[in-house]
Amino acid sequence: MQVYQQYKNMLYNTSFRIVKNQHDAQDVVHDAFMKAFQNISKLEKDLNLGAWLKRIVINCSLDFLRKKKKLGWLQDVTEFLEEEEDTNAYEDISFQIEEVKKALNGLKEKYRIIIVLYLIEDYSHKEIAQQLGVNESTVRNQYRRGKRLLQQQFQNKITS
Repeated sequence: MQVYQQYKNMLYNTSFRIVKNQHDAQDVVHDAFMKAFQNISKLEKDLNLGAWLKRIVINCSLDFLRKKKKLGWLQDVTEFLEEEEDTNAYEDISFQIEEVKKALNGLKEKYRIIIVLYLIEDYSHKEIAQQLGVNESTVRNQYRRGKRLLQQQFQNKITS
């Protein structure tokens, strides 16, 4: 129970960023904890428990998306934009957040997941490739394409 209390919020936030739905994220976290406790004997002694649980919840979230074919927007982009120190720029930041959300929502799932795992979750291209079961070069290419699509969306907004 102590492990659950310690990690549930972090795991929920991670899952929510991927599945985009509060109830689905709660279900995913529950499933992830069940998998973790069933496989606790597989936890390597030198591996951080939090990192292991996070990997499980990301895998469960991706599995959920594959099964349900849902597209997820990852809300923690907000945190990155809200870290601006200028409190007078709050309205501008809110506008930027909405623009980023729209742009990410406009991406295909394969690009969005890679961008989120790389930029927000801080996974390497190699780790993402392992998570998704694809080649690292595929992850790098899809990351570049997704980033280019985001840039095009923002350039179109600026010029229109």
